[in-house]
Amino acid sequence: MTVTLSAPGAATHSQPRSVKAAANHLRRCPAPQKLYATLLDETQQGVIVVDPELRVMYANFAATLMFRSGTLKDEADLSENEETVGLRELLLQAIGSGRQVTGEIRLSLPLAQGVDEERIYRVVTAPVESADGAWCILDDVTDHVRTEQIRRDFVTNASHELRTPLSLIHGYIETLQSGLIKGGPSMQRCLEVMEKHSKRMMRIIEDLLTISRLEGGDAQLKYETFHVRACVEDVLEHLTPMIELRQPQITLDFPADGGVMNGDRFYWDQVFTNLIENALKENPRTGLHIKISGEWTTDEIVFVVSDDGIGIPPDDAPFVFKRFYRCGKDRAFETKGTGLGLSIVKRAVEAHGGTIDLLSIPNVETSFVMHVPARTSH
Repeated sequence: MTVTLSAPGAATHSQPRSVKAAANHLRRCPAPQKLYATLLDETQQGVIVVDPELRVMYANFAATLMFRSGTLKDEADLSENEETVGLRELLLQAIGSGRQVTGEIRLSLPLAQGVDEERIYRVVTAPVESADGAWCILDDVTDHVRTEQIRRDFVTNASHELRTPLSLIHGYIETLQSGLIKGGPSMQRCLEVMEKHSKRMMRIIEDLLTISRLEGGDAQLKYETFHVRACVEDVLEHLTPMIELRQPQITLDFPADGGVMNGDRFYWDQVFTNLIENALKENPRTGLHIKISGEWTTDEIVFVVSDDGIGIPPDDAPFVFKRFYRCGKDRAFETKGTGLGLSIVKRAVEAHGGTIDLLSIPNVETSFVMHVPARTSH
């Protein structure tokens, strides 16, 4: 756990007087205590009141969820709990200075079996007016902090991705303008390089427009009946250069009729392109085994795209579908992309009324499983 402190001083923003009043009277007035407790249990902010020895006098429901079970039980001693070190520092500074203090604490809480998630809380604390303890309010700002970081990462990644092709294209344009190349193989080579990198920039822009339409609710699906196996085969043909480079083993498992589906083929092209391309990019070794399958039932269609590559680290798994998020940031520039692919996949599947789940065992198997309602018409 880490904590960021700010110097004691004026409040950065005012707190509701009702919160201070609740903190001041919770222990003294039995009737108001129940009312305040009921009201504060309905807020999303964590509210904690402690006595001068940092024993918990009150913690609302939201606050108890922010810490491990039992940490904020009645009269729990925060001075003896290792998890509350950061919160203690803020409370003691507020009690000692007699003024409001703001800061930030980070807590590691269980997300799933064997997996912890770091949560970030903004804390505002101040002494109770009667000087017999302190109150604090905790706001969960994890999503906001992560979104800002992801946006900064995106700007860095997108700038890198766009700067390289733009620089190359500009360089070749200057070479052609200089008249040093008159024609022949050299001219052809210049044009091929310029075309390759212009397509790269177009792909980035198309991804941005696609995710914007899907997230903004502007995507009008154009339903049509098509064979999914043929859709996947077209995707594989489009990815031929990368497939020839990586030499993967690709298996298709679809019904004998190719798997008939009613949906927007454009977006399913996007789904399979991104999932297969992602597997190829993240696994540079040759001999990777990729399997794409489809199973039809009366009520739904289940698609699975799996590979036996390096997998997705458990710390990254909860966030892979967030836009601009990229796994393995230490090698972010080794794999091309802006982190939009899996976000596009998720939004496209959801636009068809479906769901997508990730199952990954590093170095064993990574599977994206999609459940889509079966449709015969729309």
